[in-house]
Amino acid sequence: MSCIDAEASYRALLTQIKDAYGNLLGTAEAPELAGIHSGGAWLAERLAYDLGIERFGVINVALHRDDYAKKGLHSQASPTSLPFDVNGRRILLLDDVLYTGRTVRAAINELYDYGRPAAIELAVLAERGGRELPIAARFVGAHAELADDATLVLAREPGSEGVAERFTFRTEPRAD
Repeated sequence: MSCIDAEASYRALLTQIKDAYGNLLGTAEAPELAGIHSGGAWLAERLAYDLGIERFGVINVALHRDDYAKKGLHSQASPTSLPFDVNGRRILLLDDVLYTGRTVRAAINELYDYGRPAAIELAVLAERGGRELPIAARFVGAHAELADDATLVLAREPGSEGVAERFTFRTEPRAD
C-alpha cells in the first residue's frame, strides 16, 4: 500500500472538527484539546492554531501502558501537561494513528488521574483497523490498510516563513 497523504488527512480532520464544533469554538462549551505524546501532541498544537484555541494539553501515557514493564519510560517523553481543569469538561483526545486502541486506553486512564471529564471524544489522523479494545474515533482523517508487520509513522516538517508545518506519513517495519 502506498502511504496516505497526511496533509489531506489533516484537512479532512480539521473540516470534521469545524463542522462539529464550529459554533462552540471560542466559548466555554468548546472542547479542550489534549494530544497524546508525540504525534497527537503535534496534532493538538496545529489544530489549536488553526481553530483559534489558546491552549491545549499533552498527555504522556507511559505510566499507564500495559507494556510499561517491558519498555519503561521513553527518555524524551515529557510529563503530562493539562493547562485546564479536566473535571466536567468535554475533552477532544487527539492521536496520530489508531491501531489496537491500547494507547488510547492508557491516555484515558491518565486523563482520569486529573479528574472526571464530562465526555471524551477521539480524533485521529489515520485509522488502520486491528482493534484489540472496543475503541473507535469520532473524527478520522483517513483510513489506512497496512500489513500486520508494518507501522504508520507521523513526521512533521517545519514550514517556511508564513507557512505552517507539514505532516507526512511513512510506513516502517513494526518493531516489537
